[in-house]
Amino acid sequence: MPELPEVEALAAFLREQASGRIVVRSDVAAISALKTFDPPLSALNGLTVTGASRYGKFLSLEVDGLHLVTHLSRGGWLQWRETLPVALPKPGRGPLAFRLHLAPPDYLTNDGPEAPNGGFDLTEAGTQKRLAVYLVRDPLDVPGIARLGPDALLVSLEQFSAILAEQRAQIKGALTSQSVLAGIGNAYSDEILHAAKLSPFAISARLTEAQVSTLYEAMRVVLLAAVARSVGQRAATLKSEKRSGLSVHARTGLPCPVCGDTVREVSFADKSLQYCPTCQTGGKNLADRRLSRLVR
Repeated sequence: MPELPEVEALAAFLREQASGRIVVRSDVAAISALKTFDPPLSALNGLTVTGASRYGKFLSLEVDGLHLVTHLSRGGWLQWRETLPVALPKPGRGPLAFRLHLAPPDYLTNDGPEAPNGGFDLTEAGTQKRLAVYLVRDPLDVPGIARLGPDALLVSLEQFSAILAEQRAQIKGALTSQSVLAGIGNAYSDEILHAAKLSPFAISARLTEAQVSTLYEAMRVVLLAAVARSVGQRAATLKSEKRSGLSVHARTGLPCPVCGDTVREVSFADKSLQYCPTCQTGGKNLADRRLSRLVR
């Protein structure tokens, strides 16, 4: 799932590639992806892209006062295309969910240009189709954005401490709850907790002042480093760039780059977490919920 660093990089990429271009048309290939109807997508036609922003893990393309917002969810991605098919896509065929056709700034004034066909596709892999597209006048009209907690890169240490003091949940869950803190998902929460040397099962409200301070610093270091690696990359290379910077997430069975111990995993119904026993849990292996059910 794209998280704060990747979405920040995609916003920077769109600001560079799309700003100043004219929207020619939009194609919806997966009807379930479009979550709004007012204003209609046709309202974008002929308008100019003015920028792009990030709200937590939501990506917003700004188009003359309207906001084309997407949440890429677990299997979604943005693919920039210098050439797009002119023909309308067939609904339900393949991973394509949404397509936006963009033209150069002089498209409307140039006499007799060839039909422009650049822009981007929003695609979604897998069987669970959760990618969402919204066209709104205000980003806060998107329910998920309206519910966001403070951004993980904008929250102060004092705010962070106060937030965690109110959370009776495990720290892994607190970091990934978007209404608590916006932008962090499964991968970077694993990386942050590893850098802070904290168990993912530690209770948020029970952390000491020193642990909270260490966690806050780890959060900023991990996210800022990931943003620095990601911004400036083309959309096509962001996934591999993310994988290259991970220490424990998705590295089950491999040596921890800090201490050399074997990275372990705890599996849940639809996801898993990774951690290093030596660095984070005093050498103890956490109970794998999936294996525990099988043993009973």
